[in-house]
Amino acid sequence: MAGNKTLPNDADVGEFLNSVEPERRRHDALQLLELMNAATGLKPRMWGSAIVGYGRYGYRYESGRTGEMCLTGFSPRKSALTVYVMPGFKPYADQLARLGKHKHSVSCLYLGSLASIDCAVLTEIVADSVERMKSKYPDWSER
Repeated sequence: MAGNKTLPNDADVGEFLNSVEPERRRHDALQLLELMNAATGLKPRMWGSAIVGYGRYGYRYESGRTGEMCLTGFSPRKSALTVYVMPGFKPYADQLARLGKHKHSVSCLYLGSLASIDCAVLTEIVADSVERMKSKYPDWSER
């Protein structure tokens, strides 16, 4: 069985973010780094080649497959800033209504730019999602 491709590594977060193009996306990514640092209270770490992740948790599917992933994180993709909200968005209907321009899937929040959202609301979502994940996976969150 193949393992996860997205694993924590020792790549430099600052170096990665400073290489993001275009400049507008890089500026937003560096601002999002500060927001995520404050919201999580955790140290950022690269996961794979393009995700800045915070904390970690382990999971096991009914099939027996296991893996690990960051509690939350983000990636400055070309099409959007992607913020990973691992508990999903059902608990955040009120916040999403106040967030501003965004799209989301099961656990990915897609932002065109930070200027089009309320960053205080994003901070609420991220901070709460990390606490939910820490409660669900208490043995993993600080590894």
